Amino acid sequence: MPLFSQAGFTSGRRRWKEGLLGYLFLAPSLAVFIMFLFYPMLRSVYLSMTLTDPRGRIAAFVGLENYIDLFSSGQFFTNLRVTMLFILFTVPTTIVWCLLLAALSHNKLRGMKIFQFIFSLPIVISVSTGSIIWLLLFHPTAGMLNYFIGFLGLGPVSWLADPSSALLSISMMTVWMNMGFVYIVLLSGLQGVPDELYESAKIDGSGPFRTFVQIVLPLLSPTIFFVLIVSVISAFQAFGQIHILTKGGPMNTTNVVVYSIYQDAFVNFRFGIGSAQALVLFVIILALTVFQFKVLEKKVHYQ
Repeated sequence: MPLFSQAGFTSGRRRWKEGLLGYLFLAPSLAVFIMFLFYPMLRSVYLSMTLTDPRGRIAAFVGLENYIDLFSSGQFFTNLRVTMLFILFTVPTTIVWCLLLAALSHNKLRGMKIFQFIFSLPIVISVSTGSIIWLLLFHPTAGMLNYFIGFLGLGPVSWLADPSSALLSISMMTVWMNMGFVYIVLLSGLQGVPDELYESAKIDGSGPFRTFVQIVLPLLSPTIFFVLIVSVISAFQAFGQIHILTKGGPMNTTNVVVYSIYQDAFVNFRFGIGSAQALVLFVIILALTVFQFKVLEKKVHYQ
């Protein structure tokens, strides 16, 4: 009995040392998460229940009044509607467009590497640089877009100044900006489909379109699902292109929730209402992500 007790004590002590060593390796990462993620989140929860002065110092504790003001004003729901429209314009368009490009450039013909490089090029361009490029393209008099439209006999379009076209213009720029990452991921997924499946489908008399829809797309569904999750979260967080191109205008037609948070917190110094909007946005993103995993993941075919 003492022998077994001694062996158990030695084994438990070894496991305790291994666990302590594991926590020591995790300590730097945990410190970074606590400092830059958990503490700011808890601080935002507290700030959302307070009124602050322009220096960010707490002036009064108001409880849930910021949330009540937020939901009682129609501006938040207007901004949320703009955000949803922005997601609707950008996410499906980006995925379908990049899927088409990946399917066309997936074959091993000579010169396809050049097209793959061109299609993936936007991934190396920052948001600010891309926004400046498109700002020049959208210029009503000197922009290249209106120049080419002139060949069709159409008049110049006020891309960013017209409320009816501003959000579509921002969405078009965002689709181009996100194209590089989505294209690379979808192309990698296509390259993972075995060539034997294409050959078997061809022997069975299946055409290219039918093969792609009935065989390739189900095998590609995990990649498409991943791209969908990332693209929706990224669209909710869009800020740079809106700040550079329209600053939420004209007439708040491009004022998404993230830009509204920036205006309230860092322009109007209303840190309480800004924190409340940020937490509501976090809950919305979390709910949509859970919904996608619970509902849409059922359509995913994992190998």
